[in-house]
Amino acid sequence: MSTPATHSPASAASPRVTGIEMQSVVLELGDGDRTVRALDDVSLSVTGGELVAVVGPSGAGKSSLLAVAGALAHPTAGTVKIHGRELATLSRKERTRFRLTEIGFVFQSGNLVPALTVADQLRLVRRLTTREPFDPMPLLESVGIAHKADRRPHELSGGERQRVGIARALVNSPSVLLVDEPTSALDRERSQEVVALLREETHASAVATIMVTHDHDVLHHCDRVLLMQDGGLQPHSAS
Repeated sequence: MSTPATHSPASAASPRVTGIEMQSVVLELGDGDRTVRALDDVSLSVTGGELVAVVGPSGAGKSSLLAVAGALAHPTAGTVKIHGRELATLSRKERTRFRLTEIGFVFQSGNLVPALTVADQLRLVRRLTTREPFDPMPLLESVGIAHKADRRPHELSGGERQRVGIARALVNSPSVLLVDEPTSALDRERSQEVVALLREETHASAVATIMVTHDHDVLHHCDRVLLMQDGGLQPHSAS
């Protein structure tokens, strides 16, 4: 596993092995008397430093993809490896620890703790893995929000909350960053800023980023775009 860093991910990052590799993944879910194949023979490899966007209609399987990639759901078939470690070999306790250290999550609205300041949002995540002293300011500076370190979520704009969410997801220097509709509550200008920031942090931190989005206006920031439809993945046509 990678060792949590105490500096900004914007600093020079060493090359990493493939961040995430999914091979022939199938996820079947019960729906009343029938079984739905949420993921249908999905294979996907995202390397460190690569931002991959996944687009597609509602119900296509995008949320299921993030759940399996984030070690939140067990695939019915196939394998998932993160930083070279196969998730199926992990015990429940190891899986929980693995999510904390190797997987970062960015949610639609930031999903911040209302009572905590911006700086404490990051300290809380770090405290779950180590009791060593941690200075959140370099990381907050890298995402352009250090000047709001003492503010609470209700004092921030939507774009600022997403910046905090990105910083928090990078606290433990994860191998994989999973991003769920980061621009859904933002206007066009803020959407461009947030996804441009995701690209910058992905490249600088050598983290493998998968971003699920309906916002086609931000896709030019991404290194690769895939279409999810009926549980399967395929290259996305810009047309």
